[in-house]
Amino acid sequence: MKKYDLAESQERKYGLIAAAAAAKRGDLVVLPTDTVYGLGTDAFNPQGVEKLLNAKGRERNMPTPVLIGSPNTLPALALRVTQTMKDLVQCFWPGALTLVVKQQPTLNWDLGDTHGTVAVRMPMHPVAIELLNLVGPMAVSSANKTGQSSAINIEMAVEQLGEAVSIYLDGGPSPITVPSTILDLTNEETRVIRIGAIELDEIREVVPGVIGPDGEKNE
Repeated sequence: MKKYDLAESQERKYGLIAAAAAAKRGDLVVLPTDTVYGLGTDAFNPQGVEKLLNAKGRERNMPTPVLIGSPNTLPALALRVTQTMKDLVQCFWPGALTLVVKQQPTLNWDLGDTHGTVAVRMPMHPVAIELLNLVGPMAVSSANKTGQSSAINIEMAVEQLGEAVSIYLDGGPSPITVPSTILDLTNEETRVIRIGAIELDEIREVVPGVIGPDGEKNE
């Protein structure tokens, strides 16, 4: 286990190199995002994803989301990029919006029991973006044990995950202490799965017909 202080330019440089190498070989890294800290590995390394689920104490029926470093990656992951997806991406990416979409059936990965879907997001954090561009799509979940508080600083992540993680990237306190908002776009109607950093009213400015988390529609 090694921790890098991203406030120091040399540590930032070497930390990113070490984190990218660790993720590619299927080890776990903790990284800052624009919401809470993330626990990640190469999305295409099944051993790494298994380590991630085990570190969190998470079953396969709770598959891992994927972070990407560019909106241009979405068509390679999603079975179809609809106009609704394009509108949401244009308005909220990079940012705290996760989109659950039907995945390309040819993708050679194992994120858990996804039932042919993938939850994907592009974060608004320079370190996360740089790491994602070095590694490619990463399986990333919040850096905490399942059922415990999401880590909003590196100390919380270390306390919960300890030696299960190879590299910790310390980017200081999280700028937003709530997770991303999650939308389900796998059916004709767009549904809110979780309200997080982006409010329902903001989503409805882009997709007026979105169904809220309690099943309510916009009147």
